[in-house]
Amino acid sequence: MSEPPAILTNLVPHNPRFRRLRSKVWNDFSKERLSDGNFVAICHHCGKQLTASSRSGTTHLKNHLNVCLSGGARPGRGRKRKLVVRRVHLNQTLNNSCSNPNTIDSSHSSFDQETSRFDLAMMVIKHGYRFSIVEDLGFRDFVSRLQPGFQIPDFDSVRSDCMKIHQSNRSNLKTDLMKLDSRVSLLMDSWQSAVLKAGTEYLSLTCHFVDKDWKLKKKILNFVPLESDFTGTEITSVILEKLHEWGIDKKVLSVMLDNCYFSDEAGPQVVNSLSVGAKFEMFHVRSCAYILNFIIQEGLQLVKELTGRVKSSIRFIRSSQNRYLRFQEAVKISCVGLDKKPSFLSHEINNYNGNNDWASVYHMLESVCKYQKAFVRLYEWDPEYRAYVAPDDWPAVLSLFECLDVLHHTLEKFSNVENPTSNLYFNEICEIHLSLKQWRANRYEKVALMAGKMLEKFEEFWEGNNKTLMAFASILDPRYKTKSIEYFFKNIYNEDPFEAQTRIENIQNGFVELYNKYAAESKEPVFYKGNNTNRTGTGTGYSGTGTEYSNVKTFAQITLFDARKGLDDYLQETSTGQTAKSDLDLYLEEPVLRITGTGTGEEGELGLGFEVLGWWRAFEAKYPVLGRMARDILAVPVSAVPIDDVARVLNDYLSVLDCETVQGLICAQDWLRDDDHFDKKMEGVTAVHGFADIDGGCNNTNLPIITN
Repeated sequence: MSEPPAILTNLVPHNPRFRRLRSKVWNDFSKERLSDGNFVAICHHCGKQLTASSRSGTTHLKNHLNVCLSGGARPGRGRKRKLVVRRVHLNQTLNNSCSNPNTIDSSHSSFDQETSRFDLAMMVIKHGYRFSIVEDLGFRDFVSRLQPGFQIPDFDSVRSDCMKIHQSNRSNLKTDLMKLDSRVSLLMDSWQSAVLKAGTEYLSLTCHFVDKDWKLKKKILNFVPLESDFTGTEITSVILEKLHEWGIDKKVLSVMLDNCYFSDEAGPQVVNSLSVGAKFEMFHVRSCAYILNFIIQEGLQLVKELTGRVKSSIRFIRSSQNRYLRFQEAVKISCVGLDKKPSFLSHEINNYNGNNDWASVYHMLESVCKYQKAFVRLYEWDPEYRAYVAPDDWPAVLSLFECLDVLHHTLEKFSNVENPTSNLYFNEICEIHLSLKQWRANRYEKVALMAGKMLEKFEEFWEGNNKTLMAFASILDPRYKTKSIEYFFKNIYNEDPFEAQTRIENIQNGFVELYNKYAAESKEPVFYKGNNTNRTGTGTGYSGTGTEYSNVKTFAQITLFDARKGLDDYLQETSTGQTAKSDLDLYLEEPVLRITGTGTGEEGELGLGFEVLGWWRAFEAKYPVLGRMARDILAVPVSAVPIDDVARVLNDYLSVLDCETVQGLICAQDWLRDDDHFDKKMEGVTAVHGFADIDGGCNNTNLPIITN
């Protein structure tokens, strides 16, 4: 065991008359005697003191040298064991290598300065550390002890390394997007910096698509500053310029701008500009979560008086100790088994703002309704309380909570889907549509008025692109095909069967029209004839003319060709009268896929046990045109959960960095999420949130990922 450095002042030189030191280890150590008579060995390389008594031997000194001299072998002393440091190939990592980070590659065990600098930059990007971490004394001490040979880069060097990683990954992503044989959907958000300066507004441009392996992908392409006086036309120009730089301006299927203050002006302009010369229709869509949040806030405006009296009741109870104790007594008598300190008396719920946060109204009512009997008893006991919620008001309060409960749980489902393909939401939204129509006939006038307002706003959003795209996605779900559309439309429009049938036919005709456009562009065979597996159109089967063969054929080749030609002729003769069918016809004729335990699970999980992208990957060859449609439509982010204005604020640290650096860090972190080296706890989390404003601002070394 080593002694503290302070003891150096008490050293006494070793007496040369003592026994000679024969071990070669003493070439690297000096033996000195302490004032108390004990001996220590002092390392010539690091100054560390170790015990040197006659009974301790020299093994521990040799072991110390193995670590201290990790830079290489010394002449005449044999090979020293090197400190093993994991080496990651720079080129492999830039291409998203999937090697196991916990495995040490023995063939690359030597220390490498450039590789270690690259690893440091990757760490900064992935985990949101600030560049100045390299200036922290604790970090420098840790690294110097771990690997004394590592030259710690300065602030500017770390930034430069991070930007190189961003540029390299950007080049790879651009190549992948340009090679992508499918269309993409765009999601745009506006963000703010926490520090007031020029260009405090940022535009986040995110691309959603299904890759060649049928995996749903989401990539933040740009995070660019916007001038505060930019018009919708100027913002549209910025968006179009970025899409052109990425080479995907001709591949866009849908555009969503729910979290942008300029959505009403820029959205249609972007769609119209991208539609010029496009072969397919472009869609400007709204998120399901955005629609539900909006209609709930609109509807709650009509019940503010009722929810306000509930909130005033809570304030009344909190206003004095006597009232609080009286309510607890009412809980004890009337609500046996419930907590005498209910959550609705907490500070958080009492701060409810009815204009901006409907979720807090829901949680307040959820807790209050459990204590209904206690409130009624308090009404009987305390004459001063009678100005608030009367016993006759509670049925309406309960009915209001039941409506919000349905909407709240639906939004929770939208937030908790691991692979949010667009096919998962049509049934849920149709159920909300049906519920709103039923609530409009509620026996309590206030609730009925609220539901009527919600239904009005819902149908404004639902009609058009949203309904069309989600219905198309439902058709591409083999569990439902056209059955969900038929069932829900007949129930929603049950008062007018003709209208219901017309709406069903409009969706079906629109789907067929879109299918025909895809079929016209398809390079795959489209039609099948009866049970004949020889595809027509652009198929690669034998043409029957023999021109695919060399002019010089052996007798065996000619015989084989004649036999196959005869089979083709026979199939043609016996198939006369059979109708050619497209893969759409075959898909719709086959029964829906029945899988026990799928759909909406008992725990409220959407698509439980069924992966629609996995199904299409398996059946893409059977339905080539529909497969292309599925790859495009299922990637539309119809369930994107809106981020509130408070969350869409960058932290103090990023807010003071230049715009190029902000974009590089945010985009690179998002792109590296597909790297298996990235902490699995970060999966499914929007990378931008890792740089959203958090408590502590730039005082925090780590800018952690935070969820919605």
